[in-house]
Amino acid sequence: MALGTFLFCILNFAFSLAGCSVPNLESRECDQAQDMVREFYSYHFGHNLGFSEEDLNARRNYLTPEFLVSVRDPPRDVPPGVDPFTRTDNPPKAFRVGSCHLVEPGKRTRLEVLLFWKDDVRSEQRSIVVETEQRDGKWLIDRVSQDAE
Repeated sequence: MALGTFLFCILNFAFSLAGCSVPNLESRECDQAQDMVREFYSYHFGHNLGFSEEDLNARRNYLTPEFLVSVRDPPRDVPPGVDPFTRTDNPPKAFRVGSCHLVEPGKRTRLEVLLFWKDDVRSEQRSIVVETEQRDGKWLIDRVSQDAE
């Protein structure tokens, strides 16, 4: 009898744990857009955050054609040497894709990307906003802006 009660308690505990899992609150669109943005920034950081013409050509499959044109011909208010994908002239050491907001279901998302700097002197974190658009079944980056913009 004690063994039966023990097994009952163990099984009850196991089922309780299985029922307490945290549900995924993000939409499928956000999951897909986050995966693409994570892949893009992994590539960008893995290739020295370059944005020369050759670098841009290598990244074009992640970008809408309009955004690619705007990066090649940056607005006058963007200082020379500012990375259009991190919005800084001081290369961060790491990134993390944060929260996602579905702007238009099946069409547009807005994601937070956190940028990190850490060295012997400082430890800093800033966020940028990456807007994505779905085209032909693929999520593409359509805009990158400062958090406050």
